[in-house]
Amino acid sequence: MSLSSLLLPAVLFFALGVIARLIKSDLRFPPDLAKVLSIYLLMAIGLHGGYELAKADIVVAFQSIIWALVLGFTLPIIGYLALVATRKVNPLDAAAISAHYGSVSAGTFLTAIAYLDNLSIQYETYPLIMLAVMESPAIVVGLILAAKARHSIAVRNGTNKTAVENSEEQGSFKEMLRDAFTNGSVVILIGSMIIGAVAAPSGMEKLKPFIDDIFMGVLCLFLFDMGMVAARRIGDFKKVGVLLAAFGVVMPLIGGIIGVYVGANMLDFSVGGATLVGVLGASASYIAVPPAMRLAIPEANPSFYLTLSLGITFPFNVIIGIPLYHSIAQAIVS
Repeated sequence: MSLSSLLLPAVLFFALGVIARLIKSDLRFPPDLAKVLSIYLLMAIGLHGGYELAKADIVVAFQSIIWALVLGFTLPIIGYLALVATRKVNPLDAAAISAHYGSVSAGTFLTAIAYLDNLSIQYETYPLIMLAVMESPAIVVGLILAAKARHSIAVRNGTNKTAVENSEEQGSFKEMLRDAFTNGSVVILIGSMIIGAVAAPSGMEKLKPFIDDIFMGVLCLFLFDMGMVAARRIGDFKKVGVLLAAFGVVMPLIGGIIGVYVGANMLDFSVGGATLVGVLGASASYIAVPPAMRLAIPEANPSFYLTLSLGITFPFNVIIGIPLYHSIAQAIVS
């Protein structure tokens, strides 16, 4: 892990955001600016990825999708079993938390791209497909785990669900599935990738200043805001406790190692590509999954999964995780 990874402008702006919050600066972002920055970043990376994927191998792209689904469905189950095994976290909280760790963080992924670009390391574009695919499966797994937990609680308490309650729950479940696959982040990322893939090369060339030239500046603004948001969650550390805080570090390490292994050995990616798959496996969603879990599992404590994903795992990955996954990728690929 080199000092240069910590001196990346995007990482430094994240640190500045944390400091600004800790010293109680009056600096505040306009309410909708973070959303605008997120939309731009997803659109830019989608367009760029789609343009590159139009020239890519369809077989490898299909394999990437399969492995993205495997990771998206498997990682939440690992996290759920680990949390339940501690006997300190109730099953509904465990279901909501684990769903975050099977999904992905676009901010972490974009920071990883900036890290690789800063070191002039080449990488495959297939992880972009995986980024889009992995948004939804973890939400589905979270819903299934929560339904299973509710059933177990009902059986243990000797209560029975009526046909009407079953019908209502099924309707809610279907609605949540629909929301998972029509999430705004998924729509804009996949839509932009399709546009980038089918658009005329001459048209894409005109978009280069929009896609490439201002990308790093916007990412710095985004991470600056995320630093302030993450710092607000530091006070919630006592609520999640040492056990959950440890999970917020250990789980991304497990997911990151699995991701790097998949990228290097299953997909035969380069060091850069394997690093990105590792980042996908390590990251925890803080945009798409929290509102879905808030609606689907209202019994779960939001301060647990929000503090873990945004206050612990995100800073850990940005400062320590990304260089670490890169080092692991170097060891495995070479």
